[in-house]
Amino acid sequence: MGTGTRTRHHWAVRAAGTAIAGLVVLGITPGTASAAPSDAEIAAAEAARDAAAAQVGVLSAQLAEAEASAAAAHQGAQIALQDYEETQAAYEAAQAAADAAVAAAAQAEADVAVGVEQVAGYARTTYIQGSTAPGATALLSADGPAQLIERAALLEAAGTHRVDVVHELTALQVQAEQAEEQAQAASAEAEVLQEQSAVALADAQAQETSARAQTAALAEQRDAVAEQAEAAGQQVAGMQAEQDAAEEAAAQAAAAQAAAAARAAASRPAAPAPSTAAAPSRSTSAPSPSPSSSSSSSSGGSTSSTGGSSGNPTPPPTTTAGAPSASAVQTAIDAALSQRGLPYSWGGGGANGPGYGIPPDTRVFGFDCSGLMEYAYARAGIRIGGTSRDQWYLNRGKTVARADLRPGDLVFWGSGSSYLSIYHVALYLGDGKVVQAPQSGDVVRVSTMWFGSDYFGAVRPTA
Repeated sequence: MGTGTRTRHHWAVRAAGTAIAGLVVLGITPGTASAAPSDAEIAAAEAARDAAAAQVGVLSAQLAEAEASAAAAHQGAQIALQDYEETQAAYEAAQAAADAAVAAAAQAEADVAVGVEQVAGYARTTYIQGSTAPGATALLSADGPAQLIERAALLEAAGTHRVDVVHELTALQVQAEQAEEQAQAASAEAEVLQEQSAVALADAQAQETSARAQTAALAEQRDAVAEQAEAAGQQVAGMQAEQDAAEEAAAQAAAAQAAAAARAAASRPAAPAPSTAAAPSRSTSAPSPSPSSSSSSSSGGSTSSTGGSSGNPTPPPTTTAGAPSASAVQTAIDAALSQRGLPYSWGGGGANGPGYGIPPDTRVFGFDCSGLMEYAYARAGIRIGGTSRDQWYLNRGKTVARADLRPGDLVFWGSGSSYLSIYHVALYLGDGKVVQAPQSGDVVRVSTMWFGSDYFGAVRPTA
């Protein structure tokens, strides 16, 4: 929420409070005034009440606008969280590749060392024999033609082996150099991805923290405005009740006075009838209070979102998925329902079950929306990906039209037409119900299925 928006909200609250305080300035508090409020005082109180109601209406509109902004911030945080998770996965893969490259380089170095030792051994043997051609000595010392032929074959094999050793040594040296280069490149890539992952995580955390702070501040303002509006209504109602009671008492007093006068006249001796004037009558009608022109506006959790820059989502109009696997669907549903009551944990949970989230939910053990879905389908032996947009993308060839939803289908919501704008996923149960991990402060629960401008579509992982 920007500074200008907060300033407008504070002035709206102050204006509402000022208008209500005007009721007290009039000097008439229900149950404490010694005299009934006059028509002018009632009219002034009603004007103050109407002014407060108008300010409440303005503030309610501003609150609704700010809540939409907070919802968009939360959606942005969910998308940024998925950016972090995907970058972190890429970093882990790059780190694994770097580790494998380092191991390959070490093995290549070891193989080179063995080859060098073989060549060195050959060189030592040649030196000890005093000739670079020990084969000639072997042939000349043969006892006969048969031994000569046998030794010649052995010498040929040995010579070929020595040549192979030299070639292998050269190849091993090249492999060692390549492995070292690959290890360095993989390590460098891992470092870059780790930096990108840290930036993505910081952005996601900032957006999520901002969204939660906005929501908390708006709830506090809403409560204050509701109390002030109720006080204004009670103040005016009390003043009107006092005036009605005073008028009723005055009417009763006038009636009693008239009755007493009549009795006194009846008890006097007969006398010439005097000229009597009609007693002045006091109007007991009070001006009708003007109806309030304001209407209360509640701003509960909205399922619609501010559309992304690429427009609203366009759910698939046709079904491309085949029939679901009944056994897999039931397993996934049972797994998801078994987690009801666990708290929502931002970035928490996964295929292996619930877990602690990332800041600001490092102490919250539970699931976020995609973690719950990943766990449910992992129990059924189906890998669907770890983020909501991965869960859509990996099953994009198995889309389900709105009219064809079946139990076990995954339903998605996004802020735009690209799958990268997806920020929430739930598991359809049938009969217009879903099981989901809704948002911070909530728990895994069954909810009524909803659609709207941010409904992205559905896929069927078991098809």
